[in-house]
Amino acid sequence: MKLARPLENLIDQLQKLPTIGPKTAQRLALFILKVPESEANELAQAIIDARQKITACSECGILTDLSPCSVCRDDSRDGSVLCVVGETSDVMAIERTGFRGRYFVLNKNIDLLADNAFEGLNMKLFAAKLAAGGVKEVVLALNPDIDGEVMSRYLGGIAAQYDVLITRPAHGLPVGGNIEFADEITLRRALEGRREL
Repeated sequence: MKLARPLENLIDQLQKLPTIGPKTAQRLALFILKVPESEANELAQAIIDARQKITACSECGILTDLSPCSVCRDDSRDGSVLCVVGETSDVMAIERTGFRGRYFVLNKNIDLLADNAFEGLNMKLFAAKLAAGGVKEVVLALNPDIDGEVMSRYLGGIAAQYDVLITRPAHGLPVGGNIEFADEITLRRALEGRREL
């Protein structure tokens, strides 16, 4: 069955969103067509507003509508601990743990196979934060994949020029997981990071 061109276009656009496949995109498109026009307009306006008003914080890179962001303006945070993450979504996840340090957000999906893997990364700002003093620990909280590993080593090399402790979040077995099904890298890291009970 051939769909109306505007509906087909809406489905195509929704499929560009992460984790949205063809069937989900179709369901979302049909749902959008069923909601009152005012709700559809609110959704469209929310997307436009976010695109126009959200920018990276000038001090840490968190996506925000105010610069400096609320994290950078919060004097109760521990400025001696700087957590480096890839995306603002990583900040959201780490915040749920109760972490009260500061952040440096790369705002880039690191893909070392791409020609421009390091393009757009503000390493001067990162180095300036460390050179200013005050930072005693840099937590390299990048994804535990090959790109994250290489980027962590790169950032660790920059941080090593300053008098700071360089750490990584512990890697290991997830709660509820089975050792039998763990891949060897995860299992090796779990054994390397073992601690006294």
